[in-house]
Amino acid sequence: MALIDTHAHLNDPQLLSDIPELIARAKKAAVTQVVAVGICLPSSRECVRISEEHREIHAAVGIHPNSAAAASLEDWNQIVDLAGHPRVVAIGETGLDLYRDHTPLNIQRDYFIKHITLSQQLRIPFIVHCRNAESEVLACLKEAGESAPLQGVLHSFTGTRKTAELAIQLGMYISFAGMLTFKNAEDLRSVARNVPLDRIMVETDSPYLAPVPVRGRCNEPSYVTHTASCLADLHGCSLEQISNITTDNAHALFTRINPS
Repeated sequence: MALIDTHAHLNDPQLLSDIPELIARAKKAAVTQVVAVGICLPSSRECVRISEEHREIHAAVGIHPNSAAAASLEDWNQIVDLAGHPRVVAIGETGLDLYRDHTPLNIQRDYFIKHITLSQQLRIPFIVHCRNAESEVLACLKEAGESAPLQGVLHSFTGTRKTAELAIQLGMYISFAGMLTFKNAEDLRSVARNVPLDRIMVETDSPYLAPVPVRGRCNEPSYVTHTASCLADLHGCSLEQISNITTDNAHALFTRINPS
């Protein structure tokens, strides 16, 4: 059995000082690989540095929608350069966020399309953040998909069944984080039951959203097993089966990750 945590913010101070121990705990929980995800130029650089030092860690580089207003053209140009690094397996996280008011929507959209276009040019996947913006995200995906195939994932998914279905039709994967295990998340669990097994992945989004039964703690990659176990129950299969399924899917999407 082997799991991949497809989304973790390992550059966060809560995790950064403990990377070797964090990796050891992850391996003990059968989590063999982690994608460390940037949200701006400095954090993207840090994720690449971590991935250079630890073979279990891979990097994603990008500018989060809430960081886009503060980003410069030179920041973006350097993200483009970083995307060619051999330890980088994805672009992002990118997307749209209408919950927070950090970046005007037109700027968010512009950066979202830039990330998708870079993904299409490099033929590596992109990672989508979506909060209170499902219809807007789908519109951007549909527009971008008209010019070239999409390779991407809606991460830490909390949307509707219809959004998941439409995103999958456009070629996207759906990734679930710790919210899937929360007591008040029955609607999300209903969505997860209906996501096809060949389009589903798991993540922590650490250090945020620690799953039950460790909710309230600083989240870390080893805890992704709790989300995977919940997902297995929803699909009526074993933890080993869902681990193999989600890991195979992660390898299918993140093609630069070598099977361990």
